[in-house]
Amino acid sequence: MMNLDPWELDVADLSIEVREVGGVAVVLPAGFINAHTVREFEQALEGLVSKGQYRILLNCQNLSYISSAGLGAIMGLIETVRENEGDILLSNLQENVFAIFDTLGFTQLYRVFKDQEEALAASDKGA
Repeated sequence: MMNLDPWELDVADLSIEVREVGGVAVVLPAGFINAHTVREFEQALEGLVSKGQYRILLNCQNLSYISSAGLGAIMGLIETVRENEGDILLSNLQENVFAIFDTLGFTQLYRVFKDQEEALAASDKGA
């Protein structure tokens, strides 16, 4: 199991904190993932995958908005993650963010949990 050093990134409209919890990389984006910030979000996810971290939880409790570009960043990695027996889980979606994921069918492609603890428990079971 790999140890990730917790880190945080801040750009004008987005901050991203990453920490490891029980072998799962917990990504905590805060603010807005849009055309101006998507590259930082994408680099954070790609950085995890390039280090061999394939169990990823996006805790969206402080995410106010995600654009289609942000959703594309997630979609761009899911195949690699799942080929390596990992997954990208979603938790703590605010109502407006859930609506975006749901409208575009992401709630059918990804497992969504009400909170981080529930998602981590499901990750441990591989359920």
